[in-house]
Amino acid sequence: QVQLVESGGGLVQAGGSLRLSCAASGRTFNTYAMGWFRQAPGKEREFVATINRSGSSTFYAESMKGRIIISRDGAKNTVYLQMNSLKPEDTAVYYCAAALRLWPGVTLENYDYWGQGTQVTVSS
Repeated sequence: QVQLVESGGGLVQAGGSLRLSCAASGRTFNTYAMGWFRQAPGKEREFVATINRSGSSTFYAESMKGRIIISRDGAKNTVYLQMNSLKPEDTAVYYCAAALRLWPGVTLENYDYWGQGTQVTVSS
């Protein structure tokens, strides 16, 4: 079992930055890959970024590539999503997820555990 708790969301102006955190507990942290997804109102949940178990490799969605960085800290059992140059269309609930079986996973089915999400709102 893996428990995930996101934090760091909030209201930011366009062009601003936010760093999301996802604290993991339960299963040993370096035995699973981690990912971030987002879901805007009325839209399906979509892939944002993923990082492998060791933190040595990352993969990003084209829509946010160049503006985000995913990282993980094994000492804190936490994965981060640094988001820069935010746009109003980045407004969504952001979810972190854990993948036990394969990497890189870009679909919801690739992930086994999910957090509750954190709201990010970007004003114009």
